Formats: sequence, C-alpha cells, structure tokens
Amino acid sequence: MNPVWEQAASIARTQIMARSFSKWTGRDLLPGLFNPLGLAKNIFAAPFVLVAHGTEADPVLNYGNAAALTLWEMSWDEFTRTPSRLTAEVPNREERARLLATVTAHGFIDDYSGIRISQTGRRFRITQATVWNLLDKRGNNSGQAAMFDRWEFL
Repeated sequence: MNPVWEQAASIARTQIMARSFSKWTGRDLLPGLFNPLGLAKNIFAAPFVLVAHGTEADPVLNYGNAAALTLWEMSWDEFTRTPSRLTAEVPNREERARLLATVTAHGFIDDYSGIRISQTGRRFRITQATVWNLLDKRGNNSGQAAMFDRWEFL
C-alpha cells in the first residue's frame, strides 16, 4: 500500500487545507512551491501538528500528519475513524464546541489554547493553535483544520 501522503484522498485534503489556510490567513501553510504530491509529502512530515475533520453531524477526523498521529498515539486508520470531539476530555468538549462555532462564524482563529487527550489517556495542552474553515474549490464547507507546534504534556 502507498504511504498515506501518496493516497489520492490525502493529496486532495492537503490541497484544500493549504488553499483554505491561505484564503483565511493570507499565509502559506508550508512555505515553498510544491506540486500536489510534494506538498502532501512535506506536510505529512512537517514538524507541526496538522489535523482536519469533515462536515458530518459528529465530525470525524479525516487527516492527521505524522506529528499528529504520534501525539494522539494512533495509526492513520484509527485516527481517521475517530470523531474529533474524542480528542478532548469530556469536561473540555463544551469549550471545544465554542471554539469551532467561533471559527465557523469568522473563518479562522490563530490563538487557540486547550487541553487534549491521546488514545492512551495522555493529556496535553496545546497553545497558539490556528484553526480554520476548509472550503472546496467551489467555496463549499469542507470541514475544519487545526495546526500547532506548541504543546506540553500534563
């Protein structure tokens, strides 16, 4: 089987994340010029965490780069079957829901902090995360993504 970044769905999702990030923030998700496969490979291997979920009523994670998979202690298959609400402990889910509602209304935020939990129960605080709405080529809602490079285990 091909590596995750070579799969068509991952390449397409990476394109949506990069294009949407640029639209909302005016910045590049990953500086440099890359073809779609090169961007997918470099983002998967990036030193920051990048995650995304879809538009389901209970959104399911549909992307996590290598740093995300390591942090949440999951395989690609486990990660991409997980409802995104399960990345936060029960007491923190209400705060997470408020965050996502704010992002939905305003397009993005770039100063989010919160506590998350890995599959094995390891808790960690993320800081200065950027969270943004994902839009397909036609401008239709395609979910939300988050990126951060600062976290500490609790």
